[in-house]
Amino acid sequence: MEEAIRKADVLIEALPYIKNFHKKVIVIKYGGSILGEEKIRKGVLEDIVFLNFMGLRAVLVHGGGPHISERLRAQGQKAEFFDGMRVTDKKTIKIVEEELENLNQTIVNEIAELGAVAVGLNGKEDKIIKAEKKKADVDLGLVGHIVDINTEAITEELRKDAVVVILPMARGRGKTIYNVNADEAAANISVGLKAEKLVLLTNVKGIMRNADDPNSFISTLSVEDAKGLIENNIIQEGMIPKVKACINALGAGVKKTHIVDARIPHGLLLEIFTDKGIGTEIIK
Repeated sequence: MEEAIRKADVLIEALPYIKNFHKKVIVIKYGGSILGEEKIRKGVLEDIVFLNFMGLRAVLVHGGGPHISERLRAQGQKAEFFDGMRVTDKKTIKIVEEELENLNQTIVNEIAELGAVAVGLNGKEDKIIKAEKKKADVDLGLVGHIVDINTEAITEELRKDAVVVILPMARGRGKTIYNVNADEAAANISVGLKAEKLVLLTNVKGIMRNADDPNSFISTLSVEDAKGLIENNIIQEGMIPKVKACINALGAGVKKTHIVDARIPHGLLLEIFTDKGIGTEIIK
């Protein structure tokens, strides 16, 4: 009986959030090594289907870095990175797109198996993601910096209550195709859709003041504090582009951003539908 009452209490706690977020857009970025772990992926997709059934309009932007690197290694090619960005030549861009398309179809199929309608979109099609060549200290090849988002194709599917699954490829001038960072793509898409929330799923608890001290976890962070933590090298390496994506999204109108550990069972639901949440939220 106590267990049943506890479950009812959780549902009641979620009620105002379900009401407030009904028909609102939430953009979720999911990628990296956690995308390839079937058990974690199934839990994340279950959460997204739950959001869909609760009336939220879910957009999932996915990466696929480890899958791409593994494919390149299998073909005897070396994966090269600079400041976390993959150096992408014409041969590599073809492999990038093929692997992202395969992952996109896998995710769409698995969402459908869970009972929701899912539609896969390629960012380079329908002018969804427009980019220009990214400038850096070295030539990154076909790596793009996003300059514009066209949300028409996305909005059309959301109106049909579909979960939209987007792979981060972009089109530039003429027929040039670019590989773009999935965090950057998710942030820009969340701005274009005027999203209620941007959630970046990762394989760490969230933002820590001290990586070696589990008690230094930060549950809520302002934009100014986040910038300070980057400047003071508290936020480092792979977390930097995620935090910058959140800062940029907030600056352009997204209401709240979250960094959530996808390894926590139903972490996405706990972050959105409970008072305390479980990840780090970055707010204006």
